[in-house]
Amino acid sequence: MRRLKVSGCEAVYHCMTRTVNGESLFGEVEKEVLRKMLHQVADFCGVQVLTYCIMGNHFHVLLRVPDGESVGDAELMRRYRVLYPRPTKYQAASAVEMARQLAAGGEEAEAIRSKLLARMGDVSEYMKTVKQRFSVWFNRRHGRYGTLWSERFKSVLVEGKGNPLQTMAAYIDLNPVRAGLVSDPKDYRFCGYAEAVAGQVAARRGLQFVWSGYVREAADALSQHRMLLFGKGSVPAKGVCIPREQAVQVLEQEQGKLPKASVLRCRVRYFTDGAILGSQDFVQGFAEAWQAQKRRKYPPRALALEGADWGDLAVINPLRRQVFS
Repeated sequence: MRRLKVSGCEAVYHCMTRTVNGESLFGEVEKEVLRKMLHQVADFCGVQVLTYCIMGNHFHVLLRVPDGESVGDAELMRRYRVLYPRPTKYQAASAVEMARQLAAGGEEAEAIRSKLLARMGDVSEYMKTVKQRFSVWFNRRHGRYGTLWSERFKSVLVEGKGNPLQTMAAYIDLNPVRAGLVSDPKDYRFCGYAEAVAGQVAARRGLQFVWSGYVREAADALSQHRMLLFGKGSVPAKGVCIPREQAVQVLEQEQGKLPKASVLRCRVRYFTDGAILGSQDFVQGFAEAWQAQKRRKYPPRALALEGADWGDLAVINPLRRQVFS
């Protein structure tokens, strides 16, 4: 299935996939290898990881995907070699032969360019490559055969600026808090926020983009992101999130809305099943494309998010009856 894409400009997607049967298969070694692959494949595909989180049975990644990027032959070969940091003799020889054919020009060179470029600047190709490469590594390491991932990945097209982008990034970084692994995401090694706090350059650049237009320096982006993660002047709750029964009661009876930071510490399905997340105008602008893709008879409406003070956030898929899970 094709991804909905912003025509004529870059797009941002939240992608998530989980293991078969939701089995918790990933220890620290597996998470570290997957972490490296997320960035390695991003370099090859020419996309940017804004933030991510790897859990024991699934991972999330927030991707910035440029549109219509021009890639020269030298850059094509550099990206190809990125996929093989420790090439076999065959892979090394193949790279040399590809470079020779590109320099020679002609039909063979054009075929190589087309084949490589088809895998770049596309969120589906990015996720396909990550999942395939990690599956091969994981199965070899564990003497395992068969499918590792349970389903095609889920994706949500996110408005690439302001409140929608910042809220989605916070939702991803709070995964280990919702799972009860840590009370502060900075203490969870395998998420973008923790990498940024530790000074990892790419992670800091990701957060700077998330908060672009609001701050200029990486340190300021970190401060703003932390304030969103936990709420101004507040501290993380001792539990995973507000008790489910209490939260659902507040929502269903509409007696009041929870603070955004509190709701983000719970698993709200807007952020994995919402299809499109952004301002009312942004979401409505993609309603027809979503309708055609899903083959729906009637066009969907951009629905305001419920349950908290989300500002101008809207979504296509409404919140299900079971809000938190």
